[in-house]
Amino acid sequence: MQARKKYLLLAFLASWLFLLLLLLGDRLRRSAFMSQPRAVSPRSWPRWADRSLLGSFAAPQELQDLGTPSPPSPQLNASSRCRMENCFDLGRCRRHGFKVFTYPRQRGQPVSDSYGKILASLERSRYHTRRPEEACVFVLPFDTLDRDRLSARYVPGLGQQLGASPLWNGGRNHLVFNLYSGTWPHYGPELGFDVGQAMLAKASFDAESFRPGFDVSIPLFPRDHPQWGGQEGRLRRGAVPPRKKYLLAFKGKRYLTGIGSGTRNALHHIHNGKDIVSLTTCKHGKDWEKHKDARCDKDNADYEKFDYQELLHNSTFCIVPRGRRLGSFRFLEALQAACIPVLLSDGWELPFSEVIDWSKAAVVGSERLLLQIPSAVRCIHPERVLALQQQTQFLWDAYFSSVDKIVHTTLEIIKDRLLPHRSRPRFLWNEPPGGLLALPDFSTHIGDFPFYYLQHGSSPSEKFTALIRVVSPLSQPVLRLIQAVSRSQYCAQILVLWSCEEPPPPLEKWPQITVPLSVIEGRREPSDRFFPYAAIRTDAVLSLDEDSSLSTSEVDFAFVVWRSFPERIVGFLASSHFWDTEQQRWGYTSRWTNELSIVLTAAAFYHRYYHSLFTGYLPAGLRELAGGLAACEDILMNVLVAAVTKLPPIKVTQRKQHKEAVPQQQVKGTAPSSSRGFSQQQDCLNQLAEWFGYMPLVSSQLRLDPVLFKDQVSILRKKYRHLERP
Repeated sequence: MQARKKYLLLAFLASWLFLLLLLLGDRLRRSAFMSQPRAVSPRSWPRWADRSLLGSFAAPQELQDLGTPSPPSPQLNASSRCRMENCFDLGRCRRHGFKVFTYPRQRGQPVSDSYGKILASLERSRYHTRRPEEACVFVLPFDTLDRDRLSARYVPGLGQQLGASPLWNGGRNHLVFNLYSGTWPHYGPELGFDVGQAMLAKASFDAESFRPGFDVSIPLFPRDHPQWGGQEGRLRRGAVPPRKKYLLAFKGKRYLTGIGSGTRNALHHIHNGKDIVSLTTCKHGKDWEKHKDARCDKDNADYEKFDYQELLHNSTFCIVPRGRRLGSFRFLEALQAACIPVLLSDGWELPFSEVIDWSKAAVVGSERLLLQIPSAVRCIHPERVLALQQQTQFLWDAYFSSVDKIVHTTLEIIKDRLLPHRSRPRFLWNEPPGGLLALPDFSTHIGDFPFYYLQHGSSPSEKFTALIRVVSPLSQPVLRLIQAVSRSQYCAQILVLWSCEEPPPPLEKWPQITVPLSVIEGRREPSDRFFPYAAIRTDAVLSLDEDSSLSTSEVDFAFVVWRSFPERIVGFLASSHFWDTEQQRWGYTSRWTNELSIVLTAAAFYHRYYHSLFTGYLPAGLRELAGGLAACEDILMNVLVAAVTKLPPIKVTQRKQHKEAVPQQQVKGTAPSSSRGFSQQQDCLNQLAEWFGYMPLVSSQLRLDPVLFKDQVSILRKKYRHLERP
């Protein structure tokens, strides 16, 4: 009996062992099959097989068209692993600072308009040097923007020319600009020559070939993109845009075959003709009729019913799909028009993504989820929409409105990499006025800049430094001015900038005052007063000429006003600019009128940061221009502050000792007779406007007097309540 039980137990165990072997064998066969490499067929957007998901939008076979070629994978090489630590000679930058050398241009070397603008911006930059031994970064004279072999602007033989250059050194410390790479059919990242260890400032950068912390992704800009200045955005600063007619819009060409065709061919699915307008045309290129599909005729007819500019400026969101390459001109066009970009370009390394937070200005979508875009943008709260629109305007004005800003943003990003401990925090790049105007050499702490006090919840120091420029021997008016200023309860110290040919008098000749008095030897140049002297330790600077006549109470009141507006110039002597229709140029007048746009620094408060900005941001050529024209340094400082803040200066009350006679009659739009004598000031204004690319000065009718200023009384009791800035 027990032997029978043993046989049954053995049979039971054998059957379980057999089943276990069957299961393990099946799993081993499956794992062996799955481990074998399989060819993956190229897939275009989107690949849905369930007809019920599509509804009436399209047939499944239309969205599963596999005719789009798959781009080749980028090949890894030594340069693809480049970083600043292993492919950049940091020692060159430590010896002479951050200097940029552009190769001398060769005769007969073709250069496109766009590349000419880049070279011009570099040569006019404060970082430019003519000596290659001082250079930290080198830029080629050869036009590398268009590297499409089928393009008429393609420059052949770059590899041989670079190999013959003694400065090339395998591309080390070089910066190569590029807008178009690759060619038909894949439009890949290749440039037609070995960039070696050179940094790439490239448009349509894909994330796979982008080298973080080494390359710079730049926007694709058109040939007619402004060299300097650029046009303003459509949305004024702080303004609330009106409700726009269209929620979401796109108007552009679609590709019938080739890379990029899948995304644009699917855009018609979201068009409803009401608040969503998505129009495409296949009518482009020489042989479009050979490849036209069943939708072409209808699409072309609908395409002509809408104007592109009207759609752009009357839409809240603008679709920015990829083209043949990842980037497109539509990206900058949408930013300028305050139309929030909806990006449909998978794998695109967005322009200046190292420093710009694009989640604050754009909606990054997926090419495979196009049908979800309408519902996604409808869910965005109106307050969020307004914030996105305002950020598009800031980014456009700060970094993209001109070739010069694109070039200098690229340079500043590279410069920040060289000294990470002194680089700008990301906040400075994404808040007005932006990273280009927040110099890390001054500070990397946001609370030290005058335009961030409100965001930081701080305020400027409660004392000021008086800087008095003296150009003649010591006189009684200067001594009286020193005594009046020193009696101010807010005065911390007085610095005398001695710009006289005679040596300064000994200390016993100066008045005995209760605050420290120091004498600084100047270079006898008008712009000396704007040098960032280390002796200035207060936030506020009271700039004075030797012939200024102010009382202590006037100084106290002006300082109290300045502490409420620390980002502006606050002073006593005002003048203004105007457009002279007769001369077709800018004019200058110092008449006592309701309009003012300039406060002379002969008697004015401003933040000491503007000394650093004047000396460290403005190119030397611009400062030399200001030094060669009468009172031009005053105008230049006002232009600089207005370009940073987009705000006018503030005039405070003063005894009117030298009021000019008011003319009896003046034709509107013509220059006053007395203003025609300000020839050098007018020349200064016009040359500065040409240099900046626009006129930064902002006019105002605001003058602040002590009577009822900041008093806790009803606003209805103030006669000119609309002139006060809230």
